[in-house]
Order: sequence, then structure tokens, then C-alpha cells
Amino acid sequence: MKIKALLLGAIAGTAMAPMAFAERGSDGNVSIIYWQAPSILNPFLSGGTKDVESASLVIEPLARYDQDGNMVPFLASEIPTVENGGVSEDLTSITWKIAPGITWSDGTPFTSSDVKFTADYCMHPEGGCAQVTKFEGVTSVEAVDDLTVKVTFDAPTPFPYGPFVGGESPIIQAAQFANCMGAKAPECTTENFNPIGTGPFVVTEFKPNDVITMKANENYRDPAKPAFATLTFKGGGDATAAGRAVMETGEFDYAWNLQLAPEVIQQMQEGGKGTPVAGFGPLVERIMMNQTNPSPDLPEGERSTAKHPHPFLTDPAVYKAMSLAIDRPLLVEIGYGQAGQVTCNWVPAPAAVNSDTFSCDKQDIEGAKKLLDDAGIVDTDGDGVREKDGVPLKIVYQTSTNAVRQDFQALVKEWWSQIGIESELRNLNASVFFGGDPGSPDTFQKFYADVEMYANTFNGTDPQSYLGNGLCDKAPKPESQWQGENISRFCNADYDKLHAQLAETAGAEERAKIARQLNDIMVENGGMIPLVHRGRLSAHANTLGGVILNVWDSELWNAADWYRKTGS
Repeated sequence: MKIKALLLGAIAGTAMAPMAFAERGSDGNVSIIYWQAPSILNPFLSGGTKDVESASLVIEPLARYDQDGNMVPFLASEIPTVENGGVSEDLTSITWKIAPGITWSDGTPFTSSDVKFTADYCMHPEGGCAQVTKFEGVTSVEAVDDLTVKVTFDAPTPFPYGPFVGGESPIIQAAQFANCMGAKAPECTTENFNPIGTGPFVVTEFKPNDVITMKANENYRDPAKPAFATLTFKGGGDATAAGRAVMETGEFDYAWNLQLAPEVIQQMQEGGKGTPVAGFGPLVERIMMNQTNPSPDLPEGERSTAKHPHPFLTDPAVYKAMSLAIDRPLLVEIGYGQAGQVTCNWVPAPAAVNSDTFSCDKQDIEGAKKLLDDAGIVDTDGDGVREKDGVPLKIVYQTSTNAVRQDFQALVKEWWSQIGIESELRNLNASVFFGGDPGSPDTFQKFYADVEMYANTFNGTDPQSYLGNGLCDKAPKPESQWQGENISRFCNADYDKLHAQLAETAGAEERAKIARQLNDIMVENGGMIPLVHRGRLSAHANTLGGVILNVWDSELWNAADWYRKTGS
């Protein structure tokens, strides 16, 4: 099957597969492989996709997004709206009704107190919550009764579905995390590695950056689910090995994020053991531009912080020249084929928010040189490297270890050298790079490099919370345990003001217009260089039923519905 056909099929939507099991635990073990290994099972302490998605097997939100981007209730009994009375007429509050009878995996009742606690946990000023943008504008979360929770905002909020919706904003148990508030949060190893949840599986053993073993949750709300008695979640290795393990050897049932060349996927599928599944959501491969100085000559607490602006990456001539020098169509061709598209935008999907302001589908080396020449950024000593105010344009360019990304690095380094910018390439183990460990110097949040390349996306179809990652106060810093999703340390007063306007704006068309404007401010002012709009490509064993790829939430969103096919 061609990758393009897979993508088109996924975009069109897939009907829910019929369930072929009737007894919990009747189908033995299911095995999942993510070549980026989880390092924690608490999404509030890591923005890494592999951590968020592995945790989604255990802890859940009040609502999720389905495969078509529609919001659906999970722990809630319904989605609150103005029409059903769940959202106030003045749009300043949302009231969630929890479905009755839900218990934690330890058998205790799931109540509104747990929801309130989760908000207090993430919003704690000393906690460094990775998902704090979900709670932007929240003034209070009140447990009205055991099954009712009310969220109040500081202004009319037409899209009040940031808190507790999607895999990035699940509910944690108040009783388990009671002693983990604020600065103590990263120290709670037992809680962060073995969260008590409401999901279909329970952690039996967690080995960070290696393997997680789980068993069926005996107290899961559907007595017939999950079909699998145990689950093995293997992390590490590389995308090639993961793809082969499903499609060629059949050692695993599900492989995530097969960031491989199209012909490699085609060859693997010929192994006959598995099937690739793909779809376009808002996933973008980009180069983040550090707006601050990561020099090791600075004190440890001041590197990559607002105290020290970057000596040249904030200059429009520099970052625009760097973007002009890149041949994006070639990157798409060698890296993703039909599973990739050229993009100039941070937020290319849904289509309504995809800006048409920029054109970046043609490389222009000479144009890039002229930009730098006109700005007086020239090579004064003949070593091939330009200088700005006496500072050579020498950068550290880091990313995670991955064959496609290393190919990209090599090409981009060469293109940048042609315009007088020297790059030192650095690649890091993905489990460490995306791990969120505040003590590690190698995380993408700490950003001890000049530029770094990775992909990111968001849950759902409304980008308000995601665009909140560009707000000045969301930059990772020592005081926030290096958590925060404003990775480039971008800070623009017009951006902050416009985002506040988005939070108060009703109407899909007007919201989309503001979202496009925010995208343009970020790109125009050098917060990042978008490269490729990527399709999410994974694979499942031919014997694994119930899989529905979801590009709007966790890929493992419906693991409770997976089952073993018979006669395959």
C-alpha cells in the first residue's frame, strides 16, 4: 500500500473497528515499541511525546479527541457546552460532570477532588509544570460535589477545553501525589514512575529509558476490557529496528513514529507481518532558534535564559538567511516522500489555521548571502565564517539520534556553510533529549545549543494552548525546573497581547485568523524555522485488531479496544 493512500485514508477518517473479545485479559500479551524510550510517566513533568503517550495507557483526561478531531468524553459523562448548560452564558466557566462509578486502579473512587488537585499541582508556582499552558487564564477549580468540578476563568473564554482534555492534560490521583507539590514534584520517583490511574493498564515495573511492563486494570470501568492481560512497552533503539520488529519479524505488535524514508517502509511492509498506518495532523519538523545565549562560559543558572540574549540569532538578517539557504523540497524527498510536505508554518493544520503569508519552497543561497552582506555581517578575516559585531557565526546544532535527522543535519550544515555560517553537529539519545530531567544538560528544554531540530504537535484541533507556548512567561528556566514549552525563549509583546485576544474570541473563523497571525509573528521574528509538515506514520501487526491511528491525541488513545485477531 502506498504511503499517500494511507495518508488520504487516515484523513478521511476510519470507522471504529468491531470488538472481537468478550473477556478481560483473554488475549495474553500485547507488545509496543517506541524507539524513543519513556523516562517518566507523568506528562506534567515532561513535554516529550513518548512520555505523554506511554502515560496515556494509565492515566486519563476527562475528555479526548477522536481520530477525526472531535472531542469525546472519557471520564466525563458528556462534553460541556453552552447549549447543555455546562459552559456559562458569559463564557467565564465550564462545569464538568464526572461519569458515575469510575474508580482508580487501587479501587478507590475517582472524584472531583482529584481533578481539582491536578489543577493545583500543575498551577503551583514552584512546580515547573510542562503543561501549564493548558491552564492559561484559570483562576479557580472547584469541587462542587463528588462528581462535579467547575473551572473558572479570568475573562470570557470561548474555548474552555484546555484543562483536563487530551493526553497532555490527564488527571492524577490526589492521594498518591499529595506530598509531591511544587518543587518536590520531580523528587517523587515512585509516583512519577508508577502512577495510579483510571486507564486500562496498571504499571507493574518501570525501567526508565528501557522497558515498562503493565497488566490489565482489574478496576477498569468496562468489565470486558482490556482484552490483553499484560502489556510490554519497549523503548530505545531506532526507528528502523522498530519498524522491522513489527512488519518483518513480528516480534512486536505496534511501532510508533517510523521516521524512515518511504522506500524503507515499503520494503518492510513486504515482510508480511505488519501494516503501516498514517495521517496528517499538525506535526511539524522544525529548527528552533535559541533567543538566548547558551555559552558554557556563562554561569550555570544563566545559560539559555533571558538574562543573556543571543549574540546574533535575534538578528533578522541572520535567521532569514538561514531559512532561505534551506532546500525544503529536497528534505521532504529524502526524508519523508509522500508522508511529508513543505511548510513555512509552525501550525499547518487544521487547514483553517494554515497561513499563506510565507513562501519557502525554493532555496535561495545567493539571496541569503545578500541579506547578510546588506546587514554588514561579513567575513572579515577570510576564514569562511561571517562575524556580527566581532562574534563569529559559529553555532551548535543539536537534535535527537535518528537517521533522517542526521541526514537533515548534514545537508543543512553544508547549506549554511555556503552562506558563511559554521555548524558543529550534535546528536543526542532521544530518550535523554526528550526526557525532561532538570538535572540533565542535554534536554531539548534546557537548550544548551544555538539551534535544535525536532518535531512537535498538539492535541485537538484548536491551537490556542499550543500557541500559548510562545508566551514570554512560558520559557524554561531554573525556577521552573527547566519545564516550559517556549523552547526558543521567544518573547514578543505583540504576540502576548494577541494571544490574550485569541483566548477571548468566539467564532471559528475569527479564531483561525488570529491563530494565523500568531503563527506569522513567531516565524517572522525568528522563533523557529519550520521545515516539513510530517505525516504521523506508525505500524501494527496484522494480528492486532482495533487500532485506529489518531493524529489529534495520543496514538494509544484507544488501547483498551485493542484485541488479538484470530485466523490471521
